[in-house]
Amino acid sequence: MRILVCDDEALARLRLRRLVERFHMEVVGEASNGREVIEQASRLNPDVVLMDIRMPDMDGVEAAAHLDLLDSPPAVIFCTAYEDHALQAFRVHAVDYLLKPVGREDLNRALEKARSLNRLQLAEMTHKLAAHRPERRRHLSARTHRGLELVPVEDVRYFQADQKYVAAHHPGGHVLLDEPLKTLEGEFGDLFVRIHRSTLASLHFIESMETCRRGGYEVHLRGVRKPLSVSRRHMPGLRRALGRRG
Repeated sequence: MRILVCDDEALARLRLRRLVERFHMEVVGEASNGREVIEQASRLNPDVVLMDIRMPDMDGVEAAAHLDLLDSPPAVIFCTAYEDHALQAFRVHAVDYLLKPVGREDLNRALEKARSLNRLQLAEMTHKLAAHRPERRRHLSARTHRGLELVPVEDVRYFQADQKYVAAHHPGGHVLLDEPLKTLEGEFGDLFVRIHRSTLASLHFIESMETCRRGGYEVHLRGVRKPLSVSRRHMPGLRRALGRRG
């Protein structure tokens, strides 16, 4: 099997690499955080990712949710020093989890379990894991011509629904998300405000609100040339949100 090792501590990665190599398996790469593991998994197509949970920039739980979007998602085995309440979900939905320091027999058992899963079972398991992430995402992910593209939520100016997809607009352009606007509003409701039935605007980037020629209202966002229309229905909610922002 092809293994990708992810841990923010170099010594932990070295120890896992040595254990894996004792089983005559190939370590195809190493990563120090969730962003790196997604980039490498997209390129290296590993069978298994051995991943820490608590890491800077993007933790292992969020990374596992993004890995679920790959055409052939790898099996995820968490390696962690913390046996807390979040692991209750992993017991059911992750391929396995191992407590640090990871022992040789435990690792061998987990890898054999991953080997025995077929692709359908693995896809179902990773999908359930993604749905049970205990914290909201710090990044959005979408499959584009460049592969699996990550966009920090803090960079998104607005979300706009268009038929089947939702476009997340950011300084580099936009990505199409295969999830409803209502789900995004529920997850990021303190960061974005609904200004139209098809639009969520970032509170952080709203610069001004003005009346437009047609008699309605529109908002101007920093870094966005074209103003966004505000529906009458959503004006009260926008005013309340701007009032709380101060």
